[in-house]
Amino acid sequence: MVAEAPAPLPLKRRRFTNIDPMEVEAAKAKFAAIKEKFGRELRVFQTPALSPSSNEASNSEETDDFYEFTAEDYYRILAAKKEDKLLRTRKLREAEEAARRSKATKAVIRVRFPDHHTLEVTFHPSETMQSLVDLLMKVVARPELPFYIYTTPPKRQIKDMAQDFYSAGFVPGAIVYFSYDLPKGDDSTYANSGPFLQEEIASLKGLELIAEQSQQAEPVQPTPEPVTAAPSPVVQDQKPAGKKPVKPKWLKM
Repeated sequence: MVAEAPAPLPLKRRRFTNIDPMEVEAAKAKFAAIKEKFGRELRVFQTPALSPSSNEASNSEETDDFYEFTAEDYYRILAAKKEDKLLRTRKLREAEEAARRSKATKAVIRVRFPDHHTLEVTFHPSETMQSLVDLLMKVVARPELPFYIYTTPPKRQIKDMAQDFYSAGFVPGAIVYFSYDLPKGDDSTYANSGPFLQEEIASLKGLELIAEQSQQAEPVQPTPEPVTAAPSPVVQDQKPAGKKPVKPKWLKM
């Protein structure tokens, strides 16, 4: 005897029952206060630590030899640029560049610190690198110490603070790295041990998850389908069948 499988139950939206409404309101209030203070929405994430083998090589900061730009890399890029120049005219490239720039609306920059914390902030593509440095001066734990930011690989220190994010290739987003610019010694070791962010900023870590889960937990009411009323049947008035006139017998034609 084969038992029939039960009819599948309708799918239900998952509810996060472990979210405290007070925590949700507190998270939203904190994000709003930070945005009002710094003029931008800030997010803080915990970057996954590297594996022991790779972490040993980048415990503090990789050496310049690790990101050495080889002659092979140079000639490969040079050949690609020559080919691109031959295939497209100057006016065509300028038109395509203007079209791409007009479509760019934001540059999401993530700054990674040596203690595996990541600060995310959104800029307009026309803003410059100086705006990022100015923000870091306000949020780092020790703004009195000199620092620099760089990209990798290859390792390239960002020095042109007047360059905008679009021209730097940071649209729609990019990852930059933070490091204190101190000579090697006790002070450098102490500074690079962290914390790198102010306590007020570091406390944002994990709050975005609470806000996202609260949005997912809100029940979504299905939109009722419009009910179309069936047309009422048209009742036609039935007229009694007319009787055929009877000619009187006395009438002679």
